[in-house]
Amino acid sequence: MRMLLSLAVAMPGFAFAAGGNGDGGTTWTNPPEPSETTKTCKGVRVWDEKKKRCVKPKNSSLDTDTLYGAVRELAYAGRYADAQGVLTAMQDQSDDRVLTYWGFTHRKLGQVELANAFYEKAITTNPDNILARSYIGQGFVEQGKLDLAIAQWREIKARGGEGSWAEASLREAIRTGTTYSY
Repeated sequence: MRMLLSLAVAMPGFAFAAGGNGDGGTTWTNPPEPSETTKTCKGVRVWDEKKKRCVKPKNSSLDTDTLYGAVRELAYAGRYADAQGVLTAMQDQSDDRVLTYWGFTHRKLGQVELANAFYEKAITTNPDNILARSYIGQGFVEQGKLDLAIAQWREIKARGGEGSWAEASLREAIRTGTTYSY
């Protein structure tokens, strides 16, 4: 069965490392590089380049994209609770990117139902959020629900995401059973 599903999503000639985004303007083709946030800061702290020290995200003057980068880096480092602490500092908790990262961190913490609720809310808020679709699809792969993963993969393609990291990573997850942590 897995072989047939793998063949359904395999597309000769498409390189996995194809570029693309769909995540608010950032390309996620590679894992984040460790910065002072993960090398120096402990707990729910992020590096403030202007102050040259670790700060609480709620008390910082860091812009939203910097905070998103910190969430991504902390999550990749396996510091999911710390990533969630940074998420709480985000001003707009209904933003589909915030919802996507809440879903991602909850999934990585093993809270699949809660993760899916956040992903679904992100997708309802922005049906073109292909990163949320990729992550929920990867969660479906982890659960052995390949039919649901393939449905998300098809939605990503239908929404113009073919060749993006979101599409390629989900395609590879369906094909191999290996999911991604960034």
